[in-house]
Amino acid sequence: MTEDQISLLSQLAIRAGEEILKIYAEPFEVESKTDGSPVTKADAAAEKIILAGLADAFPDIPVVAEEAVEAGNLPAVGDVYFLVDPLDGTKEFLKKNGEFTVNIALVDAGVPVFGVVYAPVLGEIYWGSAQGAFAGRVQDTNNIEDVQAIAVNAPRPDLTVVASRSHMSDETAAFMHKLQVNEIVSVGSSLKLCWVAAGKADLYPRLAPTMQWDIAAGDAVVRAAGGAVVLADTGADFVYAMPENATKDDLRNSHFIAVSTRELLPGFAPVL
Repeated sequence: MTEDQISLLSQLAIRAGEEILKIYAEPFEVESKTDGSPVTKADAAAEKIILAGLADAFPDIPVVAEEAVEAGNLPAVGDVYFLVDPLDGTKEFLKKNGEFTVNIALVDAGVPVFGVVYAPVLGEIYWGSAQGAFAGRVQDTNNIEDVQAIAVNAPRPDLTVVASRSHMSDETAAFMHKLQVNEIVSVGSSLKLCWVAAGKADLYPRLAPTMQWDIAAGDAVVRAAGGAVVLADTGADFVYAMPENATKDDLRNSHFIAVSTRELLPGFAPVL
């Protein structure tokens, strides 16, 4: 991934965020998907911008995007494909708390090798690739400013665990209850992964349903920042896979843990 490509993808996320903010500022209707989760016209509007931009800049790379898949459009993919969640955290969008994100990730041989996560209300943007992990702020000009390299925390005795604002499962709550932690913080959407990457938290356990597009971009940022995303039952690396003739169900994730360092994992023996 070149610097020019990273810039292009980051600006694409920002443009999608602009469109979301137009809808966010006005009254809007809420519909339900087949699984009962909420969706608004902001999801479709943001995805339209992203798909057009990816088709123009990367015509040979297939795109797996949430709303397209919901509509029955799941392309056949090889080792390399984009994963797009145009609006992650719809419940946060509806609550108007600003904790929702635009997510674009590139997967190669099961590994998210690039990801950008943009929170348009907060003006926060995170991205990660082989060049490292970074965070910045997006101002009114849509320029990314205050760019800083980010990295996960080194091992430390007082852990901070980040949890979902709107999707706390009983399994996740029970797991966190067992941990010896200094602080538990909550935030919505893929910002949880970004907080681990940026050292705001040491651990993010997700023992509840998610989809590949929910986490791939944030996962890329975590890995670029020196952390890991592992399966909760085995501790093995989380791998993104798309079988032949895949359906939406094939995109459902196993339970996972995003962690700042694998040195913490032995302490989670009851889960792993």
